Amino acid sequence: MIYENGNVWKAAKHKKVLLFAMSGLGKTHVSSMLRNDGDWFHYSVDYRIGTRYMGEHIVDNFKKAAMSVPFLADLLRSDSISIASNISFENLAPLSTYLGKPGDVARGGIPFDFYCKRQDQHYAAEQAALLDTPAFIERAQNLYGYQNFVCDSGGSICEVVDPWDKTDQVMTSLSENLLMVWIAGNEAHTSELVRRFDKSPKPMCYQPAFLLSSWEKYQSETGLSPDKVNPDDFIRWTYARALAHRQPRYVQMAQWGITLQTDDVKNIYSPEYFEDLVASALDAKVEQSA
Repeated sequence: MIYENGNVWKAAKHKKVLLFAMSGLGKTHVSSMLRNDGDWFHYSVDYRIGTRYMGEHIVDNFKKAAMSVPFLADLLRSDSISIASNISFENLAPLSTYLGKPGDVARGGIPFDFYCKRQDQHYAAEQAALLDTPAFIERAQNLYGYQNFVCDSGGSICEVVDPWDKTDQVMTSLSENLLMVWIAGNEAHTSELVRRFDKSPKPMCYQPAFLLSSWEKYQSETGLSPDKVNPDDFIRWTYARALAHRQPRYVQMAQWGITLQTDDVKNIYSPEYFEDLVASALDAKVEQSA
């Protein structure tokens, strides 16, 4: 870890952290608070993915839909209108909409092969965006004058790294430049995440092997052919499995840094309080290692 203990962290002129957790457990809440109330640069990995690495794919998807409308198609061909993605830190809908859901096209799904291609695009984009982090640390300090840096990672970070591999390129790059901070939830938080997702299922990024296994098992259990799968039913069925699949990966990632509890994080009201929580977690880890 780049900070040996809580005192070193508190005294550091440049504080640099990466927050990782399941989506919905407070990463963006904390990052936004640090950005708004303190001298912190907020680097959103999902925003970077949706603008730098997948922005053209997203806009082309919009244009493809528009081209199916003759009136809009004529305007696009003559460059009379433009179509853009209004993605933001708080609104990542253009990115999740592009990822889509596999299954019955008549119910809003896309063919599984096409879906896997978009998943592969996201996988590569997320790795690239994470590897961009050190450059943005330097940019935040030298260009914008920020003293502190928070990387707001996506919930699927654990899918694009191998935390058991001490030579993993992404994990090594991140841990050498930032303090890795896991926001850990408990069973009650997981149940609430499942409840929210069941109410409003949203596209996700999955590890390829896990996705293929889930797709095959779902068809085996339901007896449905790929083109008859209800897209929302499939991603609802997959979500709880995905959380269970990700948990040990998050746990192993936490070995590269420290852990904060969601119940503590949700009560963070100032940068100073966040810094105190991190200092306590660092000291606790040092004590456990002694």
